[in-house]
Formats: sequence, structure tokens, C-alpha cells
Amino acid sequence: MEFDWRKKKRVDDSGKKRRRRGVWGWIAISGLLAVIVLVVIADVMLHRAGPILKGRVIETLSTRFRSRVELDQLQVSVLRGLEVSGDGLRIFPPDDVVAAGATKPLISLTHFSFHAPLSGLFIKPMHVGTVHVSGMAINIPPREMRQQGHGPKRKLGKIKIVVDEIVIDDSRLVIGTEKPNKDPKNFELQQIVMHDVGPNSPWRYDATLVNAIPKGDIHAVGTFGPWNVESPGDSTVTGHYTFDHADLNTIKGISGMLSSVGDFKGQLDRIEVDGTTETPDFSIDTANHAMPLQTKFHAIVDGLSGDTYLQPAEAKLGGSEFSCSGAIVNVKGKGHIIDLDVNVPDGRIQDFLKLAVKTEPVVMTGRVAMKAKLHIRPGKESVSKKLGLQGEATLWQIHFTNPEVEDKVDMLSLRAQGDPKDAKPGAEDVHSRMQGKFVMEERRLRFSNLLYTLPGGSVQLSGVYSLDGEEFDFTGKVRTQAKLSQMVATKWKSWLLKPVDPFFSKNGAGTEVPVKITGTKGDLKFGLDFGHKDKKGKNKSSF
Repeated sequence: MEFDWRKKKRVDDSGKKRRRRGVWGWIAISGLLAVIVLVVIADVMLHRAGPILKGRVIETLSTRFRSRVELDQLQVSVLRGLEVSGDGLRIFPPDDVVAAGATKPLISLTHFSFHAPLSGLFIKPMHVGTVHVSGMAINIPPREMRQQGHGPKRKLGKIKIVVDEIVIDDSRLVIGTEKPNKDPKNFELQQIVMHDVGPNSPWRYDATLVNAIPKGDIHAVGTFGPWNVESPGDSTVTGHYTFDHADLNTIKGISGMLSSVGDFKGQLDRIEVDGTTETPDFSIDTANHAMPLQTKFHAIVDGLSGDTYLQPAEAKLGGSEFSCSGAIVNVKGKGHIIDLDVNVPDGRIQDFLKLAVKTEPVVMTGRVAMKAKLHIRPGKESVSKKLGLQGEATLWQIHFTNPEVEDKVDMLSLRAQGDPKDAKPGAEDVHSRMQGKFVMEERRLRFSNLLYTLPGGSVQLSGVYSLDGEEFDFTGKVRTQAKLSQMVATKWKSWLLKPVDPFFSKNGAGTEVPVKITGTKGDLKFGLDFGHKDKKGKNKSSF
């Protein structure tokens, strides 16, 4: 019997094909089951992504700040990876500080969002590149509350989310105080970008804000932290700032465009600032004469009280250098009181007169040395209305800008020296000197015991000078070396006056007579003033 090898081969091939189809079928079924399982797992995970991530956010922040954390809502989208957004996040102070009376959240966020790969659900800690935040408020409790806490420590979890960068829009920092006469210190920030936000190292930041008063743009870069969990106000901050286009017109009574640069360092509760300012067109409303003003200052900002201390500020107004030191004191509900010690070692009279007095040209030029207490009360009035000064000043090398006034001074000097023949208009100018005490308030300068000296004589004066130039009213005594009869050019007048010389030779002076100086806007009038009997001019004579 002949064996059919071809038939056997066909049978074998058919069996192999059936076996291959069976293997591939099982592979397909297994793969399908695996896909189904993965889909089910993914579906479960994605439906659980919201609660999972909400728990991670709360646990991470609670561990980082060692305090209670609340989160109102958290939404998760998986269309393009993990897109997460949350609303109503609140981080409270440590439990012991809350027990001491702190009621506001330490940090509150209106909204935040971030993006992460889907794999972040399965990896701990989850890595997030950038978190976007809006409407953040940081409330630093008063130091007194922070020092009271001695309660049990909160049980800590794990850091389950790591962030590289935080971008914050529209934030506010408030440093609280328990002092009843102080307002909390507020800082309004337009945007902050925080880099390298690790738990144990300083965070790099880049911040911008619009300052309200004076209105202008501030940009600062530096480092913040590490965050002091036990006492947030002691967290370290450093940086460099620029303050551009600060419009001083937002402060009633002054104007100009200020710019400033500087560096700062310290803690949130106490920051030291070293900087400079430039105001090329500074002016006060009593005169509205623009003057260049530059300052270089060292200041301490006390976050606990809201006060600022100048230690000191070196300034230059026009060609005059001077210094100020003192405090800008926060007064609850009213604003600030400014109290400064002002020292002008050797300035130009005309610089200060041009800044403060409407009269143009200024009444006099020369040199000035002054020490004064400056006080600006709080309130909505003009700065010049609130400004007060009290001190003493010495003026020398005085020259009056009005030629007629200067001629009268020059001729008075010659007569006082007993040289009346040369006492004519156009005589050689003399430089005089003035010193005395003054008080300025309500835009008026009041002088007492003002001593004006010039070659051959002196004038003791008291009176008032208004900054608007409308009032110049002084009375006093003129004392000369020469006797009255020696101050007239003609012999017969001199002979006639000799009998009265003894009546005017008093207190060691050749002549002592009462005098009055009045005028407005640079037009000064000099006259004798015997007894102040007649306001219309009786018993007065010009010289």
C-alpha cells in the first residue's frame, strides 16, 4: 500500500495553523484583559485624582508650615496631563499661636493652579514646575502672640509635592501689631515670582508693585527665607530695589518726579534700607519753584510698629548740602507723624528761599548754617500747612537782590561807621550777617532775638515773614558805632544834632534808635519807629 506523503503534509500544516491561531488568540485576549484592567485602574485613579491631590496639597502644606490647612475646592482635568486648580486655600498659624489669640489665616489664596504629567499620580513626591497664584494675603501675627505659644507640636506628615517656581499676582503682606495706637504694616504687591522654593534654603524672588503714595513703580529682586515656621516675622529677606516715576503730586502740597535705587536686608519685622533718591524738579506749593533734590539714606523699617527711622539721610538741595535724622511714626487711623533733626552746616540762603518762598527773585543770597527740629503732623492738609520748624540759624555774606534795598544797607553801614559823605546810591556793597532763633508754623516764620550785623552797626529784630512773600514785618533797634551827629554829611546838620547825641547814645552804642522793616515780595522799606504810636506813619522817618 502506497503512503500518501502529500496528504500527511497537508494535515500537519493545518494543525500548525490551528495552533498558531490559538496562541495569537490567547495573546489577544490577554492583551485585551490587560488594557481593560489598565483602563479600569486609570479610570479609578482619575476619578480619585481630585481627592488624592487635595490630600497631597493639604498634607504637604500642613507639614511645611506645621499648622492646620483648609482647601475649599480642587478641580482636576486630565485632557492634557494633570491640570489642577484650587480655590479658597487657607494656612493657619501654628496651633500655639492660634491659642494665643491669632484668628486670621497666616496665608490665604483666592485661587491657584498648576500642571503636571499624569505619572505624577503614581510618583511621590509629585514634581510641579510652576504654580500660579492669585489673591494671596499673608498676615504675620504680632510678635507678642508668636512668643506666647508653648503648646504641643502638631504631628507632621510627608512632603508629597515639590515645586520649582511660584508666580503670584495681586498679593498683600500685613505685619500685625498689638499696639493700640498703631496700624498694621501693609505691603501691596502686583506680582512676585518665587524660584527654588525648597524648605531649607532661601527662595529667590522677583517682585513688582505699584506704590500708592507717592504713586510709582517698584521692582525688587533678592532672596526670602528660609521661612521661619515658629516666628514668620523673623524670616530673612534681602534684595535690591528700583523705584521709578514716583509722582510726588500724589502728596498734597509737594510735586516732582522721584526715582530711587537701593538695597535692603533684615527680617520682615525689621528691615534696613540703604538707598539714594533723585528728584530733579522738587517743589513746595508755597513757592512752586522747581529745585533739584538728591538724598542718600540709611533707614530702618520697623514692621512691628510701622515706623521708619532715618539714621541719617544726607541731602542736597540745589547747591546746599544738609542732613536729616529722626522718625516717620505710624499713627493709627491718621497716617504718619514726621519728626526730624535737620542740620545745614554750610548752605546757600537762596536755595532754601527759592524752595519755600514765592518771591522771585529771592530776597537775598549768601551762606546759611542751621539746626532745626522739623515736625509734620498727620492729616489731609497740604504738607506746607502741616509743616513746622523750630531752631536757630546763622546767615553770613548776605547780599540783597533788590538794588535799592542793598543800597540802603550799604549806606546804613557807611553812616554807622561815621562816613556819611560816601553814603550814596551805588556805594560799595557790604556783606552783612544775621543770626537768631525762629519758629515756622502755618506757613509763617516768626523770629525772636534776631541779630543783624554789618560793618559799623547792628540791628536787633523780632518779627514775622510769610512764605507767600505777602508779609514782612519786623521791629527792633539799630545800634551804630557813630553818634547821630556823625551820620549826616553836612556840617550844619551835624552841629544841630550834637545836642541830641546823648539821648541816642545808649548801652555803649554811639547811637541806638528803634527801627521797623516792612514790605512785600522783595520790596522792603526801612524806617525809624519811635514808640509804635502811629500805625499810619506818624513819628516815622526813612533813612
